[in-house]
Amino acid sequence: MIGVLTLWLGLAACSEPPLPPLTVGMNTWLGYDPLVLARDQQLIDTQQVKVVELSSSSETLRHFRNGLLDAAALTLDETLRLADEGFDLRVVAVLDTSAGADVVLADPAIQNLAQLHGAGIAVEGTSVGALMLARLLQAAGLEQTDVNVVNMESTLHLSALRSGRVSVAVSYEPMAGLLRAAGYKDIFDSRQMPGDIVDVLVVRASALQARSAQVDALLAGWQRGLLALQENPEAAARLLAPGVEISLEDYLATLQKLTFYSAEQSLEQLSGVPPVLAQDALRLVTTLQAVGMIKVAPDWGRLLDPEPALRLQARKGGA
Repeated sequence: MIGVLTLWLGLAACSEPPLPPLTVGMNTWLGYDPLVLARDQQLIDTQQVKVVELSSSSETLRHFRNGLLDAAALTLDETLRLADEGFDLRVVAVLDTSAGADVVLADPAIQNLAQLHGAGIAVEGTSVGALMLARLLQAAGLEQTDVNVVNMESTLHLSALRSGRVSVAVSYEPMAGLLRAAGYKDIFDSRQMPGDIVDVLVVRASALQARSAQVDALLAGWQRGLLALQENPEAAARLLAPGVEISLEDYLATLQKLTFYSAEQSLEQLSGVPPVLAQDALRLVTTLQAVGMIKVAPDWGRLLDPEPALRLQARKGGA
C-alpha cells in the first residue's frame, strides 16, 4: 500500500498543470470581428484561446505592453512600433486591409482640405492615428504646425467635436458611424492611402515557442470565424452589429470597406525572401521613421513567422 501511495504521489508531482488559455486582445474594429464571431458561435476552442474585447487601440496596446495579453490583433504600424520598442513578438497572420474603413470626419463647415489650416484635430495617440494624420496633412499640403493636434482616445471624439474643442476627428468604423450620425462629414479615408493600414495577428515569441498548439487553435478559430462571416454576412451582422452599436445596414456597408485575406493569401504575405509583406510595407516603414514613430527598419525575418500558417495548411491538406 505504501508503495502504491508513493508511486501515486510521484506521478502527481511529475504531472504538469494544464496551461491557461492563450489570451488574445483586440479593440472594437470590424476587421477583428471574425474572432468575436468564432468565440460567440463556438467556432474556436475556448479551452485553448480566450478572446478579449477592449475599448480602443490604446487600451489593447497598454494591455500588451503590461503583459496582460499573449496575443493581439493589431495594425501593422502598431506592431512595428512595439517591435521597435523591444517587444519580442511574431506576426503569424495577415488579417485584412482597410479600404475606406479608417476615416477623417469634420464639421460640415469644412468643405475641402485647404480649410483644415488652423483646425483642431482629434487623434487617438496610436501609430494608426499618427499615420492617418500624416497622410491627411500630405494630401492637404499642410505641416503639423499648421493645425492644432489634440491627442485623445476615439471614445472621446464625439464630445470634443460637439463642444467645439476640435472640428475634425481621425476615426474608424464603427466609431466613425456615430460621428456621421451626429452630422459630421467624411473628408478623407484609407482608400487614399492603399496598403498603409493592414491588420495582423501577433503573438509573443515566448508564447509561440511554449504554446504552439494554442497558437494553432487561434489561427484555426480565426479562419472558421472568417468563413462564417463571408458565407452569411447578414446573419453574422445581426449577431455582431449590436456589440458595436451600429445598425445592420451600417455594419454591412462597413464590411465593404474591408478586404479580408484568405489563409492562402495570408501565408503568401508572410513568405518569400524578402517576405511579400515586407516589400509592400516599404512606404509605411519610411513614413513611420520620418515621423519618429520607429527608429530603425524592422527585422522582417525575425518578425514574420509563417510556421503556424504552414501547420494549418498541412492539416487542411490532410483532412
